[in-house]
Amino acid sequence: MRVLHIIVGLGDGGAEGVLSRLCMYNNSSKHTVISFMGEGKYEPILKDAGVEVISLGLQPGKFNIKQFIDLIRLIKLNQPDVVQTWMYHADLLGGVAARLAGIKNIFWGIRHSTLEPGKSKRSTILIAKLCSFLSHIIPTKIICCAYDAQKVHKKLGYNKRKLLVIQNGYDLNKFKPDHESRKKIRDEFNVKNKDFLIGTVGRYDPQKDHLNLLKALNILLKKNIGFKCILIGKGLTSANKALVEDISNLGLSNNIILGGMRSDVPKVMNALDLHVLPSAYGEGFPNVVAEAMACGVPCIATDVGDSDKIVLTTDFLCPPREPKLLSKKIESYYTLSDDVKSVMRIEASNKIIQNYSINKMVDSFECEWRKSLEY
Repeated sequence: MRVLHIIVGLGDGGAEGVLSRLCMYNNSSKHTVISFMGEGKYEPILKDAGVEVISLGLQPGKFNIKQFIDLIRLIKLNQPDVVQTWMYHADLLGGVAARLAGIKNIFWGIRHSTLEPGKSKRSTILIAKLCSFLSHIIPTKIICCAYDAQKVHKKLGYNKRKLLVIQNGYDLNKFKPDHESRKKIRDEFNVKNKDFLIGTVGRYDPQKDHLNLLKALNILLKKNIGFKCILIGKGLTSANKALVEDISNLGLSNNIILGGMRSDVPKVMNALDLHVLPSAYGEGFPNVVAEAMACGVPCIATDVGDSDKIVLTTDFLCPPREPKLLSKKIESYYTLSDDVKSVMRIEASNKIIQNYSINKMVDSFECEWRKSLEY
């Protein structure tokens, strides 16, 4: 089966990571990827795995009629059995182009769980609404990464009969408990083994709401609870003046470690005692929650997207933008006995192993694609 994926870019994002894992672990199909923009994090990774990647080298927000015609020609040249698009812009442009190229089996990919004015971009909301109309015409199926995303898009007017959920899957040979990595990363950042190390992985963005976490940590600090917190992701460096100012104003300069972007996230996860997802909105199926838990690290998360499906217990959930409640959740975990924490680490890892393996995700995509070829 020849599967052609269409995506806006291959940068460091959740959808891009899922696409890459899907291509690399699905050996029964031949995968080709068309990326509207230039090389990103995942292009060399895909190429090293033998996946053909075609980068159109477009600038963000610039897509003209000539480039659209070129996309149609590329699809015709590739002659795929199935076209899988990823996120709204690719769903719209890639889906329409695939239909004009004569492709019948078109699958859209939805990653968002909220679309609200003032939070999501106007252009994104507009395109999503246009896609809701075209959902009755263009795609064979619409694959959501989360049940929350499915519910939101039903309300938006997407074709209910076509919406289905395939949750993310993870390479559990990569994300797993690793005591050696725990020591190595802690040594690198001068964190003692006895220190309570909190962490969050995610780019600096209003959606991720790092200020929510910082305010919660400030409350813990005032209670004389000892901790360190490492922030990993794009924009989380000392060069970010706004972030550094927030950290300073909240008296956290001696507690926060700015780790920036890392290529060894599984190792960083293993160094943590607790991972926190402080996001305000927009999450579909938050990968970092599952990735942390796969490494045996419990996660406290705001109740966004499908966080409630992933965390160990609803006691680990907190409403968005409630730093006081978030601080209480963190404190509650901090005060647990070492024996209880050890059990929770094992339970966290087991939950991901049982429910979110890469093989389960790959098999689900493959099953849906092949069913479309039978009609």
